Amino acid sequence: MPLQTGNLFSVDGQRGGDERIDLLVTSPRVNVERIVSMGHASPDGFWYDDARAEWVVLLSGAAVLEFEEDATRLDMRAGDYVLIEPHCRHRVAWTHDEVQTVWLAVYYER
Repeated sequence: MPLQTGNLFSVDGQRGGDERIDLLVTSPRVNVERIVSMGHASPDGFWYDDARAEWVVLLSGAAVLEFEEDATRLDMRAGDYVLIEPHCRHRVAWTHDEVQTVWLAVYYER
């Protein structure tokens, strides 16, 4: 079986438009995505609400996540991670607009 290789940092982010999302690993119970943001934020009033748990680590850049419950805001820098439980409504409030923000997100069934 051939090896699947790559580099998490070998992609260019761009301001405006959509975030870049690359599905790196997929199975019936687990998905791993690389997300590249640059000045992106969730639309006003939009909340992610996934039935799966999400473990996300910020590999580079900076971001602020906002959680609907208690209006919690999480300021994230490279190396920071968070486990988001299923149906925990959250949004991306801000990502750095001059430096690529690279995320690694692991979605899995609890």
